[in-house]
Amino acid sequence: MEKGFLISSSPHIRSGASTQGIMKDVLIALIPALTAGIYFFRLKALLVVLVTVAASIGAEYISNILMKKRQTVGDYSAAVTGLLLAFNLPPSIPLWIAVTGGVFAIIIVKQLFGGLGQNFMNPALAARAFLLASWPVQMTLWTSPVDGVTTATPLALIKKGGEAVAGVLPSYMSLFSGNVAGSIGETSAIALALGAAYLLFRRVIIPLIPLGFIATVALMTWTLGGESLFSGDVLYHILSGGLMLGAFFMATDYATTPSTVKGMLIFGIGCGLLTSIIRLYGGYPEGVSYSILLMNVAAPLIERYTRPKVFGGDIAHA
Repeated sequence: MEKGFLISSSPHIRSGASTQGIMKDVLIALIPALTAGIYFFRLKALLVVLVTVAASIGAEYISNILMKKRQTVGDYSAAVTGLLLAFNLPPSIPLWIAVTGGVFAIIIVKQLFGGLGQNFMNPALAARAFLLASWPVQMTLWTSPVDGVTTATPLALIKKGGEAVAGVLPSYMSLFSGNVAGSIGETSAIALALGAAYLLFRRVIIPLIPLGFIATVALMTWTLGGESLFSGDVLYHILSGGLMLGAFFMATDYATTPSTVKGMLIFGIGCGLLTSIIRLYGGYPEGVSYSILLMNVAAPLIERYTRPKVFGGDIAHA
């Protein structure tokens, strides 16, 4: 008896990956940075994380009921959004603002646009931008680890003027470990690198966007970030601020980035250019969040012009 062929619609290549499995891997990858954030910023950081994650999960659960949608809390995407948002908040943020951010991320940015995969911006970053515009003082009140004294972030110190603050800049070791002022989940470079390595090992992400992002920031800050050409402190710019967190955990969001190889490279380079311009010439010492959001908006256009040609699609007809 001859074997028959199964005819079905695309996709014809399938894998065992699921949304739930991917989100679990992301949560696992964020554990080192979460541990470092709680270690350095103590109870304040833990409370912000718990409140933001709970608000995000609760907002998704309630919105699904009100909109009569299938319940999606079990895919862990809301938990990931809440955790990433907490990572982008200062440990001193009032808890009610953190709750507002979680609700905004889920309902406004995600659910009202159709749910997971339909949002055109990264929900956590969009919520951070919303909070920064609404409560700029609370969102830029940074405290030093352990003692909780109000201070400036490393990038803010650089922005104030090179030689004048050279004696008070945190060491490279402090940047590696996370013992510096900043958002809860962005300060420890080694913890973020461990999480990124896990995502790469599990093939949840590929390195095109992060490498393009970080390499562009390195080139731009080395070339233009010093008192003269080619004298910028590359390593300091890479380790400071939200570059590591943004490059590996938010610029790689499936729904808001191109899926083509060329598109990913363009997206990463674009993020790096915008970040560098904001850091070096803007009034704000950090530019990772805004650069990713701006490139999220440009992602559909990048996708359109970098999409591979369909086989036989360019044949001219008489």
